[in-house]
Amino acid sequence: MKKIILGITGGIAAYKAAELARLFVRGGSDVHVVMTPAATEFVAPLTFQTLTGHPVYTAMYSEQAGDRIRHIDLLENADVLLVAPATANTIAKMASGIADNLLTTLYLAARCPVVIIPSMNINMYNHRAVQDNINKLALHGCHVMDPEAGELACGVYGKGRMPEPEDIYAYTRAAISPNDFSGLNALVSAGPTREHLDPVRFLSNPSTGLMGYALARALSERGAAVTLISGHTHLNAPPGVKKVVVTSTEEMYNAVFENYKKCRLVIKAAAVSDYRPLKTAEQKVKKSNQVSTIELTRNRDILFELGKEKGNHILVGFAAETEDEIENARDKMLRKNLDMIIVNNLKEPGAGFAVPTNRVTIIDRSGNIEQLPLMDKDQLAHHILDRIAGLL
Repeated sequence: MKKIILGITGGIAAYKAAELARLFVRGGSDVHVVMTPAATEFVAPLTFQTLTGHPVYTAMYSEQAGDRIRHIDLLENADVLLVAPATANTIAKMASGIADNLLTTLYLAARCPVVIIPSMNINMYNHRAVQDNINKLALHGCHVMDPEAGELACGVYGKGRMPEPEDIYAYTRAAISPNDFSGLNALVSAGPTREHLDPVRFLSNPSTGLMGYALARALSERGAAVTLISGHTHLNAPPGVKKVVVTSTEEMYNAVFENYKKCRLVIKAAAVSDYRPLKTAEQKVKKSNQVSTIELTRNRDILFELGKEKGNHILVGFAAETEDEIENARDKMLRKNLDMIIVNNLKEPGAGFAVPTNRVTIIDRSGNIEQLPLMDKDQLAHHILDRIAGLL
């Protein structure tokens, strides 16, 4: 679990910080919020207390602080200090080493990565003094995310807008993730495939692509160049990931084999259809009283074919089972020449399709078996990558 110190300063974009805090909490992080006095004029501290489950810190000193030194206590085991939004005033204080409130004092005491999200009027952002301060913070080792161009609170258009929470979330995760997959090309397949009976009906499964997208996102955060071959989902491509959308298993087969040779690592997390209709009607089949029979034929086995051409690729597969999951997964790993397989039992609560969590067992060719507890799929993705890193 990551410990996030989220600093919020007095700008109109402070309202976006509520969604940002929620994203980190949903991703399994322990979020502690520090607000400058000006920030409380825009969003009530109670909002963040409700979202994070922790008290919100707004002052350096308090009767409830006890004997602990607050700015030291808060930073204990912190993984990142994230300031979002960061106003020109706070940026200037941080760059100059001024510690006149809890947040700026935390910055000087921090030994964890610091991520700064500037947000202000375009003229303020472009001012030489502000740019000098931003450059100084970058030289001090801070990660500074460029603001977006768009409509600002003052009504003008220009650069200075705080990026969307999802983009800040991804940027921050990348900043604090190990760069152990840097220079690696990786391919991930995700989501369901559809086998059409006619233009409006198809055979498919409940997969939403959450696990595969989490793996693609985690790989990108850790420095890999990622190609994501995806069936139809509601998910957006993670930042920096090349996405190829397919429909049928045959389309996914072709897309995988067009891209896999340049990739050292291949993770097949897609839930593909093993069968397709032998014939697909060109027009919608009308309902009738006559019972219809659908004749099916086998699709090509993407993972099996990859295993035959494995060479020096690292090949990782998934298995979803309802019984004897360890034995069935080990058999699949050997038959398809995989280096590792991740298996879950679909009957377990919180595991499998269309849920944000999963409970899996990781099995490798050396015979190692690791059973993991129920966890968020983003957390699980990094745990899986930790194991894959050993293979590389």
